[in-house]
Amino acid sequence: MSNSITSNRSTLKEFLASIATIQGDLSNITAPPFVLGEFSTVELPQYWADHPSLFVAPALENDPEKRALLVLKWFLGSLRNQQYAGRREEEGVKKPLNAFLGELFLGFWKDESGRTRLVSEQVSHHPPVTACYLWNEKYGIRAEGFTQQEITFSGSVSIKQKGYAILHIDKYSEDYLIPVPNVKVKGLLSGTPYPELVSSYSIISSSGIVSEIKFEGKGLLGLGSGSKNGFEARTYRTAAPTDDLYTAKGSWNGQYSMHDARSGEEIEKFDVGAQNSVSITVAERSEQDPWESRRAWGGVIDALQKGDMKGTTDAKSIVEEGQRQMRRDENARGEQWKRLFFRRQDSDPIFEKLYTVDKQSFTVDSKGGIWKIDVDTIASLKKPYHGDLLPTGQVVNNNGIQNKNEVDNNGGSGQTPPRTKQQLHSGQSDIVGTSVESTEEIQQIMLEDGTGEAQVQAMPKGDAGISAEEIHDMQVEAMLRAKYSSAPH
Repeated sequence: MSNSITSNRSTLKEFLASIATIQGDLSNITAPPFVLGEFSTVELPQYWADHPSLFVAPALENDPEKRALLVLKWFLGSLRNQQYAGRREEEGVKKPLNAFLGELFLGFWKDESGRTRLVSEQVSHHPPVTACYLWNEKYGIRAEGFTQQEITFSGSVSIKQKGYAILHIDKYSEDYLIPVPNVKVKGLLSGTPYPELVSSYSIISSSGIVSEIKFEGKGLLGLGSGSKNGFEARTYRTAAPTDDLYTAKGSWNGQYSMHDARSGEEIEKFDVGAQNSVSITVAERSEQDPWESRRAWGGVIDALQKGDMKGTTDAKSIVEEGQRQMRRDENARGEQWKRLFFRRQDSDPIFEKLYTVDKQSFTVDSKGGIWKIDVDTIASLKKPYHGDLLPTGQVVNNNGIQNKNEVDNNGGSGQTPPRTKQQLHSGQSDIVGTSVESTEEIQQIMLEDGTGEAQVQAMPKGDAGISAEEIHDMQVEAMLRAKYSSAPH
C-alpha cells in the first residue's frame, strides 16, 4: 500500500471528517499511517541548528545592533526545515510521531564552526512538551527552550505553540528571548499540505533591541495581500520603537532581503533554499540507548519506509500500550516519571524580565510547565539511561526481555517467553502487548487483532489511574485503528 498522502486522498477525507467532530486538542491523536513522518516530535529541535554557522554567527559580532540582526537571520533561516522537518517542499508535510514520555534525541553537528550539540527530551506527554538544549562551547553560545503543541482542526490544521527559547552569548552576557510561532497546515485535501506561520512575534534581547516579525501567508483561496510563506520584519531599540535599524522582507521558505533602514542600503539577499543543511550526527541505531527516538521507534520507521501500514500500526501499538501501562503502574505506586536532563521550574527570571516588552508573542501553559536544562547531567549520565527498563515497559535481565509487571510479581521469573535484544529492535511484533483501556470497543478491536479472549477479559476495569484526557485519546485511537490497521502488508 502506498505511503503517500496523494494516493490515500479518499481515506484522508474520512480521517479529517472523523476528527472534525472532536472538540479540543488533537496533539496526541493517532493519525493514519500514511499521514505519519518517519520521525518523532522530539527530533524537531535539530532544525534550530542544522545551519551551524548561522547559529554561532552572533557570538562573533561585536556590534550589538548587528548581533541582533544575525540572531534574526538565524531564526528566519531555521524556519523552513523546522516546518517541513527536512523534507522537500514538493513532498509536503507529514505528522510526526507523538513522542512518548522520556523519549530522547541526542546528536551533534561538526563543521568549520566546531561542534554544536543537541539534547532533546520529551518531558511531558499530557500535555505534550519537548525540551531542548543546543550549545557550542568553542564560541560560547547556547540556547535552551521548550514547546508545547495544541492541535485543532477546522478546515485546516491549526498548531498553537506554547513555550519559548532563550539564546545566551557568553562573551557579552547577552540573552535573547525567542518565540515559537503558531502554524496552520493548509492544502490537506489537495494532497500537498504545506505550513503557514501566522501572527506577529518579537525576538527580544537584554541589550534593548527587538526584532519584530509579521508573518503574512496566503489567505483562504489565495485571497488577501500576503504571499505563500511571506513575512516582514523590523529591528529597533526599545528606547526608540519607531526608528527602525534594519528591515527584512520576503519568504522564510525562499528568498528575502535585508536592508539598513537608516541608509536604505540592501545588506544582503538570502536564499534559504540555496543553503546546504548540515545533517545531525547521531549514533547508529544499534548503538543508541533504548530510549533514543530512532531506536525506540525502529519498527515503526522500518514499516513506514516499506509502506507497510498494518506493520506501522502494530509497531506503534507496542510502544504506546507499553507506555500506558507504565503510567498505570506509576500511579498505583504513587510515583512520577523522573526526567533525565531537564527540571521543571516555577519561574524563569530571564523570561519574566524580557517578555514584558511584548507579552503577546509568548504563551506559557502552567500545566505544561517551565523546563530548564540541568547541565551537570549531560556529563554525569551514562547509558543505559534507565537501567534495564525499556520504553515498552519491559525489562532486560538474565532471562532476556520480559514484561516488567511479571518480573516485579514473580521476583524476576516471569513466565512470558523472553525475546532477544535483536528481536526487540528489528521491528518484529511478537512482544506480548500490555493492556489498553478496557472499554468494550477497545476489547473488541484487540480480539479482532488476534489477542486472546482470556487476555482481554483479564484487562483491568475502569480507568486504572489513567487521566480523562488519555482515556479520550485511547478511545479515538481505537476507532482509528479499526479503520486503518487493516491495510495489507
